Amino acid sequence: MKNKCLSILLLAMCLIGFSAFSQTENEEPLLGLPGDDLDLYAVLNLFQQSKTIEDFEKALNGDKPGIVNLDLNNDGKVDFINVVTEKDGDDFLFILQDPISKNETQDIAIMIVSKDAAGKVSMQIIGDEKLYGKDYVVEPRTEATESVTSNPAYVGDDPVTVNVQATTEVIVVQSAPIVQYVYSPFYAPYYPPYYYGYYPPYWSAVAIISIGVYRHHHYHHHHGYHGGYRGYGHTTVNIHSHNSYNNYNINKRKTSNTVNRNINNGNFKTSGQRGSRPSVSRSRNGSNRATTNRATTNRATTNRATTNRATTNRASKSRSTSRPSASRSMGSRSSSSAGRASRGGGRRR
Repeated sequence: MKNKCLSILLLAMCLIGFSAFSQTENEEPLLGLPGDDLDLYAVLNLFQQSKTIEDFEKALNGDKPGIVNLDLNNDGKVDFINVVTEKDGDDFLFILQDPISKNETQDIAIMIVSKDAAGKVSMQIIGDEKLYGKDYVVEPRTEATESVTSNPAYVGDDPVTVNVQATTEVIVVQSAPIVQYVYSPFYAPYYPPYYYGYYPPYWSAVAIISIGVYRHHHYHHHHGYHGGYRGYGHTTVNIHSHNSYNNYNINKRKTSNTVNRNINNGNFKTSGQRGSRPSVSRSRNGSNRATTNRATTNRATTNRATTNRATTNRASKSRSTSRPSASRSMGSRSSSSAGRASRGGGRRR
């Protein structure tokens, strides 16, 4: 009996822990920007585990981790991301770029590996302002913490900090394989040979997945890193290498007019959902206003138009014939029904 009660108690504790984790994942606010489809926590985790820059680029674009769900040219397929290397003194800048067409390239984020005067190495990833909002900075957690900010770039009126289980998981940046490589005598700069229309054989343009499924697959990476939008949450991450970052912004940052236009026109799938939480309750209340309004308007317009046409046709038939015979009435009704059926079929298509 005691063993049975203990088993039930353990099962209940596991279910509570799973529920808490699911709630944390599902309640993380969206940016409402294209960056929702490229989790920079997952990107930085993959980067610090990679042995070389070329290995990182290959793993980032690989199908197995599925980190890239970005579709900046809106063709329904994931984009290929180049990794461009720049060096500024003891600072290394690794720029993630998306060649969305033959003539346009959009920077996605920049990773900075820097060493201070004391020889301490730091690592950060900074999302491009157009794709992630201003000051979206993520870095490895170097000391234990009891809570993390659920979304570092949430700018709504109701900032949410979701407490997760206390963890001692920390990352020693100096020990990361990629850090040891770039500061070793064997380091060689990597220049990606790929461009729009020419991709490596290991890559394929797979279809993008829904934002809910994507977030579920990669949320666990957030527990090894932290970040914060300035002024919100418990964690604010400052950019360590301001000179290198400012030099990049002024002289090397690439932006795409097509991406800017798509953002301004709300052409990305999470547009209009900034600060929303993709939970069931919010969905029932119609939180995705853009999708709901379009669907409702179309249905309402179609119904009104169909009703008016049907009413007009019946009124016209009534005026044109004062005493219809049985056969003519049946013919009119059959013709009217066929017309309505035809119109209904068109709507279903």
